[in-house]
Amino acid sequence: MVIKSPLSFQIESRYVSHRFPLPFLQKDHRAAASCLLLLARFSLAAGSSNQDGVEAVYRVINSVASSDDLRQSLKATGVFLSNDVIDKVLKKFRFSHGNTLRALEFFKLTGDRRGFYHSQFSLDTMLYILGRSRKFDHIWDVLVEIKKKDRNLISPRTVQVVLGRIAKLCSVRMTVESFRKFKKLVPEFDTTCFNALLRTLCQEKSMTDARNVYHRLKTEFNPNLQTFNILLSGWKSAEEAESFFREMEEMGVKPDVVSYNCLIDVYCKGREMKKAYDMIGKMRDEDISPDVITLGDAYDLLDEMEGKELNPNSTTYNLFFRVFYWSNDLRSSWNLYLRMMDACCLPNTQSCMFLIRLFRRHERVDLALKLWG
Repeated sequence: MVIKSPLSFQIESRYVSHRFPLPFLQKDHRAAASCLLLLARFSLAAGSSNQDGVEAVYRVINSVASSDDLRQSLKATGVFLSNDVIDKVLKKFRFSHGNTLRALEFFKLTGDRRGFYHSQFSLDTMLYILGRSRKFDHIWDVLVEIKKKDRNLISPRTVQVVLGRIAKLCSVRMTVESFRKFKKLVPEFDTTCFNALLRTLCQEKSMTDARNVYHRLKTEFNPNLQTFNILLSGWKSAEEAESFFREMEEMGVKPDVVSYNCLIDVYCKGREMKKAYDMIGKMRDEDISPDVITLGDAYDLLDEMEGKELNPNSTTYNLFFRVFYWSNDLRSSWNLYLRMMDACCLPNTQSCMFLIRLFRRHERVDLALKLWG
């Protein structure tokens, strides 16, 4: 005869596991409710205790005078220095702008424990703290030590964190030189790392810098969809954006909705509505549905036109009706029609046909009657 144990609920963490018997299959629902209440109180208490431990560790790190004192003082707190606690302590150093070298000492001390491995979050946070304080030599020292212990912790995200701090304070040349150093550090020095460099240059330098570095290094990597989406975003010049879009297609990389949105954004900012309209048509031909961002760019232009008393005409509105019809968005179509009427602009025949087809698709006879009323 096999006796089954009661159904239980298990809380899993990286370091401890708790089981609580939950008599859900029994008739005593009050017992089940009491057990759930106990579980909730335990979870709250555990979270509070964890945060208290983080605060205690942070205070100790900032108060001791030497490494030996730090080791003994941390031991005296009784706080188990798990990955979760270390993550939170370093996060506190980052956002409270704590002492950089104290944070580094804590990072090294905890990382030297036998069988312990820092999380990627801890590593990236420590590198960010060092970069913010311009401790670039320490950054490379940390990375070399991490490589010896677990190279897989050094990710493309790590590359971007380090390059972001260097690019903010140093030249493009130094940023690229730093990027090349990662070839001996990361498990795979591939297109993902190249994309991290380009994204950093777009954010911290300029689109022109990113473009120049791309052309200089592209033969060493295999540019992919993400590469071109990074390069397409942020341009004010339609000519530059179109150049990358053409190169993308020539290389056999198929654009996605993000790619098209970037180009439409450039056209709308340049008030090139005909090109934006054509691009939305091309999206339809490629069976790519416009999303909220696609329409948002055009809506922003519509608002700007009205704000400058440049009244949109029926052809302008028809662009939206066409897109809403493709995306089967009845609500937006009707709201646009009401906006159009408030602006005393009558829809043309094509706009009305888009509306009628949507009304039929959604079986909204009432809206059809209001349109023709």
